[in-house]
Amino acid sequence: MADEFGESTNAIRKELNNLTQAGILLKHSDKNKIAYQANTHHPFFTNIRDIIRKYLGLDMLLEQILERMGEVEQVLLVGDLSRGVDSGKIDVVVVGDDLNHEYIKGLTKRIEELINRKVIFTFRSVRLESSGLVLFDKTVGI
Repeated sequence: MADEFGESTNAIRKELNNLTQAGILLKHSDKNKIAYQANTHHPFFTNIRDIIRKYLGLDMLLEQILERMGEVEQVLLVGDLSRGVDSGKIDVVVVGDDLNHEYIKGLTKRIEELINRKVIFTFRSVRLESSGLVLFDKTVGI
């Protein structure tokens, strides 16, 4: 993160600690490794998530998928972007039954032009439990 933001590791550590103290991030320690994740129960979580979705163009992507795709159960962001690396490519997994594959083929080019990123869709019929960043989950209500 320090290289990506052009900041010192100490400055990054301080900001991560500030976000943890504010309750926005949760901190997990495992031996000599520290991991952070968003606190989904924080009152500002949905606002922050929506701002990030808008910035990346994911709000339009998600809206288009849910509008005419069929019985969508989950939409997950996987690959580089789910790890915080904006490589210009968005990998999306759509989970559901009777998904409209033809619609998404036509939609892909339009979405790519709108958000100025390459979009790659993968379709599954079985839910994923621990892979990627969840953009939509019908069961959980996100």
